[in-house]
Amino acid sequence: MTAPDRLVFVDVLRGFALFGILFVNAIDITGVGSGWVRAHETALPPDPVRDLLYATTQTRFVPIFNTLFGVSLFFVLSGARARSPRPWLVMLRRLVGLVLIGVVLMLVYPGNVLYEYGVAGLLVLAVVMLAPRWATLGAGLVLTVGAYALTGGGLLATPGLMLLGAGLAAYGVPKALGAAGPAAAVVFGASALMSVPLVWWQVAAGGGDPRFSTLGGVAGVVMAVAYTTGLALLWQTPLRRALAWFFEPLGRMALTNYVVAAIVFAVGARLLDFSMSTEVWPVVVLGLVVIVLQSIGSRLWLARFVYGPVEWVWRTATWLRPAAFVRSAS
Repeated sequence: MTAPDRLVFVDVLRGFALFGILFVNAIDITGVGSGWVRAHETALPPDPVRDLLYATTQTRFVPIFNTLFGVSLFFVLSGARARSPRPWLVMLRRLVGLVLIGVVLMLVYPGNVLYEYGVAGLLVLAVVMLAPRWATLGAGLVLTVGAYALTGGGLLATPGLMLLGAGLAAYGVPKALGAAGPAAAVVFGASALMSVPLVWWQVAAGGGDPRFSTLGGVAGVVMAVAYTTGLALLWQTPLRRALAWFFEPLGRMALTNYVVAAIVFAVGARLLDFSMSTEVWPVVVLGLVVIVLQSIGSRLWLARFVYGPVEWVWRTATWLRPAAFVRSAS
């Protein structure tokens, strides 16, 4: 998808998803509380901020990010079909390139998802390229529902969510979300109502990191739907300009921001010993500072350059020729 054809709301939604994911990554990378647990051989004491993150971010934003990866997969494939006689080779280079970026990032963040996304993309590529859109969407629904029913999502849900995103893109749903109407309001209302008892049951079942429970994963994907449609509805209000100002540059440079944040958190963990802290608020503050600076920095960068630096490397590897970098004066 070329720059003039960008769907602004998709970039805003991607930036919003990145916003939530960075808080999850900040806790994982800094290892906050891990040293205290080892030293005392017991669970961490109660922390309302940690519990709030478990109820609002963990497992809530990754499904959005996974689905948007499938959306991008469809859009890039459409561009490759129009520009190259061998679109499958373009897509292979793109996905292998993402695997390699993820492997390099493992030096500072072994738990990063880029490697997994690249591999999952390779697994579903044939379906996205060859299957009719109804089959792509149907396979995505079946695999996603099955993954959440069996394991509460996690890595097993990644291929299904990617196919779901590609199928939705083929039917024009991302564009429709940008002009959300009554259908989006109905989906938001239903998913928001379902989220209340699911989160209550998650907490009543003992709380803890929802990534390790089926109930937490199911609550997360339902809340992801509520977040997505709720943001789409807010996009139709006067808040649209503020949402675009903060989240669009984050979304347009999501890969660069993901990589840079991981490096910042890894360096922060070395300079500041978060492992003995029983509270997560210092890491949350660090995450907020990082995301605000990235939003501002991304906007300033994109005013002069066409792509983020990691996006430029990825695009260049995809097409085997240098992508445009400096934005023209006109």
